[in-house]
Amino acid sequence: MSQPITRVNRLERELHLRQLQVRRLLQMTQAINNNVSAEDLFQMYRAFLRQELGVNEMALFVRENERDEEWRLAISLGLDDVELPEGTDYTQELMELKRAVTIDEPDHPLFRHFEHVVPVLHKERPIAFILIGSFSNEDDMYERVQIITTISNVIAVAIENKRLFRRQIEQERLEADLDLGAKVQHMLIPKDLPSNDFYELSAIYRPKLGVGGDYFDFREFTDGKLVFCIGDFTGKGVSAALLMANFQANFHTLIRKRTDLQEFVAEINESVFRITDGERFVTFFVAEYDRVAHQLRYVNAGHPPAVLVSENHFELLDKGTTVLGSIETLPMLEVGVVDLPPQALIVTYTDGLTDLESAAGETFEEEILHQFARRQFYRSARNFNDNLLARLEDFRQEKSYPDDLTILTCRIFGD
Repeated sequence: MSQPITRVNRLERELHLRQLQVRRLLQMTQAINNNVSAEDLFQMYRAFLRQELGVNEMALFVRENERDEEWRLAISLGLDDVELPEGTDYTQELMELKRAVTIDEPDHPLFRHFEHVVPVLHKERPIAFILIGSFSNEDDMYERVQIITTISNVIAVAIENKRLFRRQIEQERLEADLDLGAKVQHMLIPKDLPSNDFYELSAIYRPKLGVGGDYFDFREFTDGKLVFCIGDFTGKGVSAALLMANFQANFHTLIRKRTDLQEFVAEINESVFRITDGERFVTFFVAEYDRVAHQLRYVNAGHPPAVLVSENHFELLDKGTTVLGSIETLPMLEVGVVDLPPQALIVTYTDGLTDLESAAGETFEEEILHQFARRQFYRSARNFNDNLLARLEDFRQEKSYPDDLTILTCRIFGD
């Protein structure tokens, strides 16, 4: 009689365990459908393992983010008195586990506390690892491990889906941020550039992500003077666009005062510092062309030197000061003055030009631009930019632009 009773008892225990599994799965599913937080799900999971399955030690590792090599301990049992080495990364050991196995690592600082490990896969990628130690009741241990595996899969997949949902929300927010920033920038960048018998402006403007930190602008005056500028702001997205909007407003407000360039640059530096408290800055080049005196005055504030070229003249416009906005008062400020030859070409650009790489890994160095400008100086500003863009496309081949690209070219026509 003893054997049939033992068999009946075993079947009853298995039935009880299956009922526990079904009931807990139902509770977990309802909690997931009710959008219970990850922390609450973990607590339900922990209580089930401790109270109903009699697990003495357990650790659940889940993925921290998209990269498989980053994991975190989400919840544990029986490790309260265990001192694990701080800052220890168990990634390599975890990633080597491709299937459920018995652990036999008596000297390992973590694994020596457990007897079983079960990897949880989602679309063939590990999203969690369950480490299981001893049970208060060793009967039906195999069935208990199977139940833990099933419940853990449900929990881990739910947590993974929550993480993916958060990532989707963050991506949508980023896209909205970029879209708003692009719209703001679209309103700031000049669409129609001047072209007359005295000068011509032409621009190439290619933000890398639809919204970038590059900026250019100009202002014409009735006395025959033309002011044009180019800048590169730190940051991207809406923050850069808002800083740019404020900078543009200050540019037009201050330039209308008709002060000399030294005072203008000092004031616009103070305005950028006031807004950003020195945490953001802009590289900046501004030039004033006087068609009556046929003279160019300029200030280069930490920007790549503009190129001035004519038939018998080549010069880098590098006089000026440091970047704008990093300190409240500029330590030194020099205004460059150039008496222009009869015909001249001025090429200004942002560092997205010289950061460009070829398929062989070579960069479009400044000397390449200088030589190109020497050969093409006689062309109109628009034709020069068209030819330069074709040269850049041929140089980069299939390589993408690494950063925002802006080129503002000014053609000066003499008598």
